[in-house]
Amino acid sequence: MSLEKRHTHDPVRKDSGRRAEIITLVEQSSLSVKAILKELGINRSTFYQWYKRYLQNGYDGLADPAYRRTSTWNQLPPAEKGRVVELALEKPDLSCRELACYIVDNEGWFVPESTVYRILKSRGLITTPVYRLMEAADQFYNPTTAPNQLWQTDFTARAAPLFQN
Repeated sequence: MSLEKRHTHDPVRKDSGRRAEIITLVEQSSLSVKAILKELGINRSTFYQWYKRYLQNGYDGLADPAYRRTSTWNQLPPAEKGRVVELALEKPDLSCRELACYIVDNEGWFVPESTVYRILKSRGLITTPVYRLMEAADQFYNPTTAPNQLWQTDFTARAAPLFQN
């Protein structure tokens, strides 16, 4: 195998057969590992990751590992979500904010109030509040009898303490 320069974006680099060839070349060469990898355009850290997997699992270890993120960095684990629901059922008188504070104070882990709300809302433990609809009246309850009467009343009510001596 010749020491031809490979670019890091070469799709052949992802082939486990190509990785095995590179490992064999490095093991059998009299040149330093650094020189060979520089000529091939492969980072040493990448090579040593391949080599470690090769030593542990043989040829099968050279295949790309199946990558699957189980959760996002800012998502509560299922156990903590379940604990939020348990605490909400144990303490139904607490609001979402109070429940979040209770968790921080007594459970030892942080959860935002908005997250508590979303968890409880998704489980059907929070319902939309009933709004009392108010309709506008056709006229004021205390209608004015002169122009600017309301303004004068508001002004005099606020300014009256200024003029008292």
